[in-house]
Amino acid sequence: MAQYKLGVEVVGAHDLMPKDGHGSASACVELHFDGQKFRTTVKERDLNPVWNEQFYFAISDPFNLPNMHLEASIYNNNKELHSRSFLGKVRIAGTSFVPLSDAVVMHYPLEKRGLFSRVKGELGLKVFLTNDPSIKASNPLPAMDPLSNQPPGNPNAVPLVHEHKSEARHTFHSIPKEVHHHNYHPTNNPLPPGTGPINDQAPPFVQYAADPMKAQPVPPRIVRMYSSASSQQPPEYALKETNPFLGGGQVVGGRVIRADKPASTYDLVEQMQYLFVRVVKAKDLPAMDVSGSLDPFVEVRVGNYRGKTRHFEKKQNPEWNEVFAFSRDRMQTSVLEVVVKDKDLVKDDFVGIVRFDLNDVPTRVPPDSPLAPEWYRLVDKKGDKAKGELMLAVWMGTQADEAFPDAWHSDAAVPADAFVGTHIRSKVYHAPRLWYVRVNVIEAQDIIMHDKTRFPDVYVKAQIGNQFMRTRTSQARPNPFWNEDLMFVAAEPFEDHLILSVEDRVGPNKDEILGRVIIPLASIERRADDRIIHGRWFNLEKPVAIDVDQMKKEKFATRLHIRVCLDGGYHVLDESTHYSSDLRPTAKQLWKPSIGLLELGILGAEGLHPMKTREGKGTSDTYCVAKYGHKWVRTRTIIDSLGPKFNEQYTWEVYDPATVLTVGVFDNCQIGDKAKEGNGNNRDAKVGKVRIRLSTLETGRVYTHRYPLLVLHPSGVKKMGELHLAIRFSSTSLINMLYQYSRPLLPKMHYVRPLTVMQLDLLRHQAVQIVAARLGRMEPPLRREVVEYMSDVDAHLWSMRRSKANFFRLMSVFSGLFAVGRWFADVCAWRNPITTVLVHVLFLMLVCFPELILPTVFLYMFLIGVWNYRYRPRYPPHMNTKISHAEAVHPDELDEEFDTFPTSKSAELVRMRYDRLRSVAGRIQTVVGDIATQGERIQALLSWRDPRATAIFVLFCLVAAVALYVTPLQVLVAISGIYVMRHPRFRHRLPSAPVNFFRRLPARTDSML
Repeated sequence: MAQYKLGVEVVGAHDLMPKDGHGSASACVELHFDGQKFRTTVKERDLNPVWNEQFYFAISDPFNLPNMHLEASIYNNNKELHSRSFLGKVRIAGTSFVPLSDAVVMHYPLEKRGLFSRVKGELGLKVFLTNDPSIKASNPLPAMDPLSNQPPGNPNAVPLVHEHKSEARHTFHSIPKEVHHHNYHPTNNPLPPGTGPINDQAPPFVQYAADPMKAQPVPPRIVRMYSSASSQQPPEYALKETNPFLGGGQVVGGRVIRADKPASTYDLVEQMQYLFVRVVKAKDLPAMDVSGSLDPFVEVRVGNYRGKTRHFEKKQNPEWNEVFAFSRDRMQTSVLEVVVKDKDLVKDDFVGIVRFDLNDVPTRVPPDSPLAPEWYRLVDKKGDKAKGELMLAVWMGTQADEAFPDAWHSDAAVPADAFVGTHIRSKVYHAPRLWYVRVNVIEAQDIIMHDKTRFPDVYVKAQIGNQFMRTRTSQARPNPFWNEDLMFVAAEPFEDHLILSVEDRVGPNKDEILGRVIIPLASIERRADDRIIHGRWFNLEKPVAIDVDQMKKEKFATRLHIRVCLDGGYHVLDESTHYSSDLRPTAKQLWKPSIGLLELGILGAEGLHPMKTREGKGTSDTYCVAKYGHKWVRTRTIIDSLGPKFNEQYTWEVYDPATVLTVGVFDNCQIGDKAKEGNGNNRDAKVGKVRIRLSTLETGRVYTHRYPLLVLHPSGVKKMGELHLAIRFSSTSLINMLYQYSRPLLPKMHYVRPLTVMQLDLLRHQAVQIVAARLGRMEPPLRREVVEYMSDVDAHLWSMRRSKANFFRLMSVFSGLFAVGRWFADVCAWRNPITTVLVHVLFLMLVCFPELILPTVFLYMFLIGVWNYRYRPRYPPHMNTKISHAEAVHPDELDEEFDTFPTSKSAELVRMRYDRLRSVAGRIQTVVGDIATQGERIQALLSWRDPRATAIFVLFCLVAAVALYVTPLQVLVAISGIYVMRHPRFRHRLPSAPVNFFRRLPARTDSML
């Protein structure tokens, strides 16, 4: 394996602190890493020096790379005094090091070395890892530095207190690649040969702590709990808490009661025992055909369950290396039979058999090494020795075995062919890394027109894959100018090119291509901040047709001036913003360390609604998909079961608690006779999904619940079954967790150069399509309808039901203010004289002591929060039909919600819905107009639009100014409050004079058509 090296390109510095006494500085950069030291050249008297020098450090231990740091210090060198002064430093964590292909120039703010250091400015560095054998490590400097004002020894020796203080403020961290865990991947596997530490480096040891629990004699039971918002919906739609026996023990109320035996690594699922049979190969098989050969395959039989390997044609020494897993709970025999057969058109011929007594099969528990296969002599049906031997390995294990995901499962029945077999296995998918491509089209030069008698209508059309955008038209000749930004989404690895074409609109629906340029995305410059990208001129090429079968390109003088870059400082939104599972930017250098670990155990489903009919009875072929961040997981498909048991456990690293885990249940429609008729084009049916927001979970607690799978159909809301999950969210540090609540939700670029709502919506749609296309090309494919359903691709479309639900949500938010208003109206009406008198007393106390107002408010909110702690939610929120306004929705509104876009309904139905939408919009229009009227009346107070009203208000302001100057403010506030809360005897039913005066003010409604 090639030696890995750390490359550091010192680009330049900006706005350094002058230290030479003449308003300037002679700066050089000193680099320290892994006991090696390098220094750049000295730039004389330059506060914005540029070096562009590269250095390469040898890495002694690549596996310890996350614990290393690169330190870059800037010094001002004084040749006259032979000394140097400190200008600032940058400390970069080893977790931020990325491969050369991902490296971009980053500008780091300079840190102080001590408490009284005066530094400012930024240092531009490009840090990357490489294993290129042609690159040799640079020669480090000697330990003794003639210009250093420090004694020989460790050049990084600085006061310990100041070092820790600076680290806490400006240490840059990142994770080059997520380290994911799966229930069948052991965590102690060594690094495979040929794999470098760049992409698969061993993560630093992090302890995820969960409080140890002691056993309590609590019997298992199912507890139904309802929140205040969901208590009105039917009980069958409610969440159910369960107390299952998992691998770590029994879960009771989120507390794990440890079992007597040591806990398994996979402690969030029930351990399922399987009989594993690995069929490796055979040798010296007898000839069964007339041609002197045979077409062998192996059939593994346990009772009524049978699994078959693929067959080879005319091969007496075949190799299969296939694994079969039989559920121990379903075994009805104690004998395992492994039969070798010869494939024939009419009837398969018997070759030989090997029998095992299941009571003698050994048990293997990871992390034990895999069981070594053995050669077994084949016997005939009578038990006599037959010709040929078969290499097998047979053992008992659980779903934690690494052979489990690729094995044939007895609960998946016999697959009809290899295509079906690939669609029923569990897999882990990694979504591609997405980039925003920013294309700034500036201008073009020397446009050549064929028809020079007319003004051109020139625009630029850009294309990346299936994404098309264009600029506005320009009529300037011959140098049109646009200066427009076009945004696209691209995924790694980059397969498409950026195609820019300058076109002239000759007539309606008729455009003429004046020139074109093709730019590979891999050659485009990347950036992680808002630095300026220099523009480039591209010569346009125009395709000229010679004949039907041949095209040639002819260069001419037209040029196109553009700025193009890959923006890595944004987070590419590929899901609904309300249910985002990842908020990190694209550039890995900006990634922060993880703050915790999310563990999900998919136990099973119960009471599923039949999705298909097979052999005259309703059934379902169910699998689950979970999505969090870039990692998608898919469980194996359980065939012919309305109560499948998955018991698969998955793990994700968490970088932000304000994210959402989504788990969906689907029916596999790629199995059966109908799947063959559809040629793999059948859409998998959605059964339901569950969303869990991580910020609502307590750290260290195990949540075991059955979630109702609620789906909205054109006929109304329907419960499709229940999904049984076990969830645990563990944190590495409470301080880091709380610090996240003060950080911006999105990366910095979203606030420095924000994108419009229209751009974000269009780019999100394109991102979902790219992710769906990439995941659909994997094996087994994660189908497009699954990705779109999990990503809520249709969440932005109009729905009358959602509009009503959002309106009632808004009313619920303001219900507290309305309740306070009604209470204050009762106080003013003296409904309860005792309460009114107490309010008067409290009001006068606050007027006399105004410094008590804010403390009283915050103390009141504190007491409310402490009181509500007793009634805090004990379980994650789930789908609520009442909040969703799904119970009393009109059938026509549901039919409209499930309509395609654009619509596929009849003209009469569309006209009716359009009229209904116009009536709703008319009410909104009236409300908006009333609000605008009140605002225009306020503006009319001093605009002299009504001269008499303005004169009255101006005189009132003069009198009020004199009165407020003479009278103390507290007296005026007390008099005003007592006047507002006066007894009904002193009130009139007619509106007051100020209200009458305000309502008579003019508005601009008279000027509207």
